[in-house]
Amino acid sequence: MQLKPLKGQHHVSALTANAKKNYHFYTKTLGMRLVKKTVNQDDTSVYHLFYADERGNPGTDLTFFEIPNAGHTYPGTNSISLTTLRVPNDESLVFWKKRFEELGVDHDDIDQVNGRKSLFFRDFEDQRLALISDENNSGVAGGKPWAKSPVPVEHGIIGIGPVMLTVAELGATSTIMTEIMGYRKSSKYKMPGSGHEVTVFQTGEGGNGAEVHIIERSDLPSERPGRGSVHHVAFRVESEEELRKWVSLLKEKRIASSGFVERYYFRSLYFRDPNGILFELATDGPGFEGDEDFEHLGESLALPPYFEDQREAIEAKLKPLDTKE
Repeated sequence: MQLKPLKGQHHVSALTANAKKNYHFYTKTLGMRLVKKTVNQDDTSVYHLFYADERGNPGTDLTFFEIPNAGHTYPGTNSISLTTLRVPNDESLVFWKKRFEELGVDHDDIDQVNGRKSLFFRDFEDQRLALISDENNSGVAGGKPWAKSPVPVEHGIIGIGPVMLTVAELGATSTIMTEIMGYRKSSKYKMPGSGHEVTVFQTGEGGNGAEVHIIERSDLPSERPGRGSVHHVAFRVESEEELRKWVSLLKEKRIASSGFVERYYFRSLYFRDPNGILFELATDGPGFEGDEDFEHLGESLALPPYFEDQREAIEAKLKPLDTKE
């Protein structure tokens, strides 16, 4: 069966205990656009918020499930341990460092990571994040920041950068990445500060938008996830036809998966790597403008058609979240 290479990161989905504060941080502080306010389709009692570029282009989405009673995250292995966000150039990092200082955002100094300047920081729930410069980057193109963002467009976040995994056993995950998912090992580097070795895997056109960085840490306990942790990472598949080929491939390889899942805004497939990390494959389309026009994305509670007859019951369980301000 001939499959096209995966195109890179599609989105990262994380956990928050407070949708209101989360909305404020990612739109007012980071300047991302809320392109969809909807619900977790597997548990409609909680919000699912999508922050992205101006229209939620694939590869630009950082999403959050609100779990109000989520406890503290105890970082460890077998986890998605860092999400990076792409910015246009090195000068943008100088802008962001100053902005973080002015707004009281917990951050480190600008550093060099795998040949690219980066700025590590944390949100109000200690979500582990970094901004990464696209100045010396080639490969998958970034998105386009929203013109109405509080952050100047020339410094705006343009997409999801390399996603970092921390695993107990590199070999097993490496096999899945290369032999099943079609990634190639491209380089290794030492993590600033800790000195731990990081192995870089790349797919498709490569570059910041198509890399997974993996650290092996057999000395750590498994992460206990909570608010501020990452639930899963999704990778881009061109079309529904291509996704169905992936469903067949995983079945043929006897890798347990969700099978084909309809998410309305895209189509998906879920499976776990041998270290238990949840991976999703997601189609580039249809996108977020099927139920809201471009000018009003994220302003109202959007529900896929198959949940519309439950709207009253769903809204009754949700704490109101004003996203028109």
